[in-house]
Amino acid sequence: MLPIRDTIRSRSFPLVTWMLIALNALVFFLELGMGPAELDALISGFGLVPARLSVFNPFTWLPLLTHMFLHGGWVHFLGNVWTLAIFGDNVEDRLGSGRFLLFYLIGGVAAGLIQSWSTPNSLIPSIGASGAIAAVMGAYFFYYPRARVITLVPLFVLPWFVEIPALIYLGFWFVSQLFSGLLSLAAAQGMQMGGIAWWAHIGGFLFGLLLAGPLQARQKKPAWYQDEYYPW
Repeated sequence: MLPIRDTIRSRSFPLVTWMLIALNALVFFLELGMGPAELDALISGFGLVPARLSVFNPFTWLPLLTHMFLHGGWVHFLGNVWTLAIFGDNVEDRLGSGRFLLFYLIGGVAAGLIQSWSTPNSLIPSIGASGAIAAVMGAYFFYYPRARVITLVPLFVLPWFVEIPALIYLGFWFVSQLFSGLLSLAAAQGMQMGGIAWWAHIGGFLFGLLLAGPLQARQKKPAWYQDEYYPW
């Protein structure tokens, strides 16, 4: 299933969301211009390697921030920025741009910490914005449960566009991540299972879900929005 868009119109221009997408794109295109040795060095140095984290060396914690701007290929990059474009604008509406930026960055750090906890001895670099974006999805789940996610469902050879309630779409996504994460803990290779940092997704989503309420911008608008229906 491929999400196409949601049914909530942005109330304001999502400046930070598009700045984050642009920054991820800039770094990704820089990666594309590197040779194999340079790229390996970049990922090794700025990717999150849980086994290298040390309480005695604060510099080893820098990759908790930098890893979320690196990506491993076109599918990884496009999937992340597309998801951020769908859900980020509305969460930025609720939080305000400055608060949303902090929320995104801290959510990515929290997701990295949860992933490092799940695989503390791993020497494999973890990269990607998916943990931070999972935090955005968790906040969207809290703010807009009655919204719809217009989803492309390939049925045989015909594409079908289905409107799935955000509560169901994001809830199913989280349950699938949790199931895979529990399997990864049971597997001998942990994070290497499928090459996906499942616990970063789980931790990021829970971070967003739990902090969405306390961080919501205080403004003269209804505390509970009637979800505006805007399919196309």
